[in-house]
Amino acid sequence: MTPAPDRLDAHTVIDWIRDPDAVTVIDVRSPAEFETAHVAGSYNVPLTLLGEHADQLAARLDRQVVLVCASGARAAEARQRLAGVGADHVHVLDGGIGAYAAAGGEVVRGRARWPMERQVRLLAGSLVVAGVALAWRAPKASLLAGGVGAGLTASALTDTCTMARLLSVLPYNRGPRELTAGEILGRLPGAQQAA
Repeated sequence: MTPAPDRLDAHTVIDWIRDPDAVTVIDVRSPAEFETAHVAGSYNVPLTLLGEHADQLAARLDRQVVLVCASGARAAEARQRLAGVGADHVHVLDGGIGAYAAAGGEVVRGRARWPMERQVRLLAGSLVVAGVALAWRAPKASLLAGGVGAGLTASALTDTCTMARLLSVLPYNRGPRELTAGEILGRLPGAQQAA
């Protein structure tokens, strides 16, 4: 059998999900983002938790795995972490949850919140505008705009986002109680065999 590509389009994922015993869909966004909208039947394993327990998670994944986030960036980071501990049947949903919904996939919707990427753009843009505006009175305030620009550049180069991680701890973004690693791993298919 030829290995599937690392990135899958939404139509392929929809086809795979028709056989729920063949695929596990893992959403690596925060619990609040997951609560807002997620692929029906998916499991929420936030990226930070996945990173800390990648080896335990990989040991429990006994079928094809599709990782989902808002755009594909966090899912790609999760895939790298899982591949680093030997998981070789892990794929990324190209275009994220938005592409899946647009392709007609079943999405469970809950309490509406702004997506993390939108929150990051709002905060980064506001800080830049504030830095430029304040620079008229205090020239050193322009360093704020420069710092945000440097942070965004580093974020793009490393494909991580410190600002998103900081925003995720705000009460607005917390959503439901975060489950422990044991609770999350115990809910995944294959967990009974691995326990």
